[in-house]
Amino acid sequence: MRVLVTGAYGFIGAHIVAALIAADHKVVCAVRGARVDSRFAGMDAVACDMASDVHAEDWLPRLVGVDAVVNCAGILRERGAESFTAVHELAPLALFHASRQAGIRRVIQISALGNAADGEFVASKHRGDKALAALDLDWLVLRPSLVYSARGSYGGSSLLRGMAALPCFLPLPGHGEQQVQPIAAEDVGAAVVAALMRPTCTGEVIELVGPEVLTLRAYLLSWRRWMGFGSALLVPMPAPLVRATAALGERLGNGPLGLTMTSMLERGNVGAAHATMHLRECLGLTPRSLQRALDEEPSQVQDRWHARLYFLLPALRVSIALLWIGSGVVGWLTSPASLAAWAPGDVLPAGSLLVLARVTGTLDLLLGVLCLMRWRPRLVLTLMLLMLLGYTLGIGSMWPVHWLDPPGGLLKNLPLIAALAVLLATDERR
Repeated sequence: MRVLVTGAYGFIGAHIVAALIAADHKVVCAVRGARVDSRFAGMDAVACDMASDVHAEDWLPRLVGVDAVVNCAGILRERGAESFTAVHELAPLALFHASRQAGIRRVIQISALGNAADGEFVASKHRGDKALAALDLDWLVLRPSLVYSARGSYGGSSLLRGMAALPCFLPLPGHGEQQVQPIAAEDVGAAVVAALMRPTCTGEVIELVGPEVLTLRAYLLSWRRWMGFGSALLVPMPAPLVRATAALGERLGNGPLGLTMTSMLERGNVGAAHATMHLRECLGLTPRSLQRALDEEPSQVQDRWHARLYFLLPALRVSIALLWIGSGVVGWLTSPASLAAWAPGDVLPAGSLLVLARVTGTLDLLLGVLCLMRWRPRLVLTLMLLMLLGYTLGIGSMWPVHWLDPPGGLLKNLPLIAALAVLLATDERR
């Protein structure tokens, strides 16, 4: 079959694409325009925008020669035009209508396990499911629980690995008694392949869950053992602190730490009592247990490095942002007399020095705030790096005495340059 997959570069979508390829299907990756052909190089890919492609006419040209559609697109939080309504309801419904017009019968929707009380992420996903169920299509809705992979991580799976890998202690929301029923991403991919091979399995909502219910504490400790880290002090985290941290992550970050994931974990994320039996009866699939999946894929050094450094990069970004904000404040508060004393000689007039200090102070403040907000991070980090390089080389060439000023002089900028280079090199564009 030739299968169009939306959200093909996401964590779940990429595993589904890989499973389809392994089963000898042809895949068309529907992804954001700037990312076409940037992950599965050489594979057919088309540009789309789930925030704006809300009419069937937007999708019809992309469905030429397609036999089935798998919708994996989703967002954990709203950003600008990317709303839950557009990405989870309007754009998928337009895609489903276009599929019907193009004569494509088989449509598989990757939804989310949970209920409306878990927040608008799940609620909007389920409204999209309901809209699909009303169409004359051979539809199937798959609702995965907590999805993981021993071969890599992204988003929420990376966050939980990072928590499990913290040195000496393991923070637990509450006491870590929340229940989860995790399923391997590879098994989610296998479920989609099985669904394509079983066209009679239609008009169903199937919960994709693993064979066992675990507490969040047991889940995290399993990952800690898999990575080869020793025992840790279990530290219960009060619910108000967890919610406050989630609210901060929702406001300042773009990662998984936010209200959606916190709400889903607080309520637990498990399927119905008959979910695994239903999955086996409909798709002939028996997912592996977490321990079985981990035993089949031993951890590697990159797994341990990534998990241990997971919280370091955001901390580094926040530190850089606060440093830039502080530098901006200093640039505005420094008096003309202090500037004149700091810049000996007559390379620049006193008035020009003052203007330069205020202008650079303003730029520092602006870049620091934008860095903290993660607004176009690559652009902001690049401007920070260029500004710091220009400042260091410019001041160092005009007033060489400042290279060794206490404490550290311009030499102290070298670690900052290295830190910015690290942030740029590790910026995640997926």
